[in-house]
Amino acid sequence: MTDVDSLNEALKAISVSTELIEEELQPHLDTVLTALLEKKKDAAAEIVRSGILPTLAQALRSRSSLSCQVALLVAEMAREAAVREPCIKAGLVKALVPHLNSSDQEMLLNTGRAIGRICFDNTHQQDQLVQSGVIPRLVSIMKEYPDNDPLVNVCLLALCNLADMDCAREALVEQDVANTLILQLKRAPDAERRHVILEILGSLGESDALKLQFAESGVPEALSLMIRDLQGHSDPHDLCSIKIASNLIVSLLLGDESMQKCFGEGSGVVYQDILSWLQSSNTQLQLSGALAIANFARNATNKVRMLEDGVTERIKSLLRTDMPPVQFKLLGTLRMMVDGQEGAALKLGRDAVLLARIMEWCEAKDHAGVRGEASRLLAALIRHSRSPEVVRAVVRTDGVRHLISMATSEHVIMQNEALVALAIASAIDIESMRDPFSEAELLPMLKNMLDDPVGAVEVKFSALGLICTLANSGVMTDELNSVNIKESLNKLTDDSSSKLATQASSILTLLSDSS
Repeated sequence: MTDVDSLNEALKAISVSTELIEEELQPHLDTVLTALLEKKKDAAAEIVRSGILPTLAQALRSRSSLSCQVALLVAEMAREAAVREPCIKAGLVKALVPHLNSSDQEMLLNTGRAIGRICFDNTHQQDQLVQSGVIPRLVSIMKEYPDNDPLVNVCLLALCNLADMDCAREALVEQDVANTLILQLKRAPDAERRHVILEILGSLGESDALKLQFAESGVPEALSLMIRDLQGHSDPHDLCSIKIASNLIVSLLLGDESMQKCFGEGSGVVYQDILSWLQSSNTQLQLSGALAIANFARNATNKVRMLEDGVTERIKSLLRTDMPPVQFKLLGTLRMMVDGQEGAALKLGRDAVLLARIMEWCEAKDHAGVRGEASRLLAALIRHSRSPEVVRAVVRTDGVRHLISMATSEHVIMQNEALVALAIASAIDIESMRDPFSEAELLPMLKNMLDDPVGAVEVKFSALGLICTLANSGVMTDELNSVNIKESLNKLTDDSSSKLATQASSILTLLSDSS
């Protein structure tokens, strides 16, 4: 008898049996299973056509000694995508789910594989599974049998397929899933297992509730330790693990509470490790380090501690990098670091090497983001130091023209920052600013801003602040008159914004008195 004949005979015997007599069915199930395990062509389709699926479901429901073998048969059959829908219609998933409560590890393995394969890529079925309560059971199986690698793998793959679903995330909030995943991450035998766990953590980390739970359970520390162990490896899989894990740490830092937990008042393991990433030869870690440091710098108290730790020096040393995304983030971080920190702004603003580098970036033609962040840092150094030394240093390096260019940006926030910095610089040292202002034709630009019918009120108000400083100095009165600034101011005295109208009137008075 050929293999095909024996398979057909076995299927026929199972289909005509009205009683589930185990001794009779056993050899026929063996034959069918052998055909599947030996990858006989069209075996799975033949099984479906034979009409035995309801019999298999009945065998599972009866919880007979055949259940384990039937679950394995279904798991092997469900490797074929075409048979999954018939399996669902025959009620096999519903018959399999109760077996997840078995205490037999082989039964759990076969059941998990069968359910996982049938429901793969089927959102409706996956939703039904979550509703039936499989999430707590998957976690508890991993807790009960943490050393059974094939079984743990099945549970992890199931969680990986379900982790994007809101209902699954809600169910996992109630479970201590973080510690279970950390344990498996630490004992992961290969990169493939690591990647599945990292993917689950990444999906679940998008939930705010789980993000905080992860921080409290030590997930960032476990990821940081894993990165430490893999650093220096050149294997592409290890480099991929480093990339996923470092990105995941950065995303966990987006939550304020989890970020503070990782910072640990400046002594947190994760924070300390991230500082070392800035000096890493791995460009991915440099980028993640830059992003993470920016997250820590969101908090005013953290910033003071980071300045004490010499973070600005580390950032400056990394600014030699040729990676625009790293440059962009580090420039933004330096800007946040000097915000409200006069000493830091003064120190950086007097650094000739740093200023020269900032000027290069202000002209980064291919990278608008880097160009914008460099200009914003320049403005911040003046705004927060309010120092004659810094103003003169910026003038010496030809930085004023970049601030004037920034004042015409399409972003209101950048326009304001530039105009305020120019006003502060003018109030501190108008003589130094006079020539750069003339060369860059600042005054006609300010007049155009005031005359712009669709210009933002806050930008016009900042422009008036700069004009007021220039009028107050008495040094540039002739230049202001030469561009007929009074005409623009007169128009603004009738503006619907009382703030603009009042400011324009007071500058007119000032200019009239000085003339």
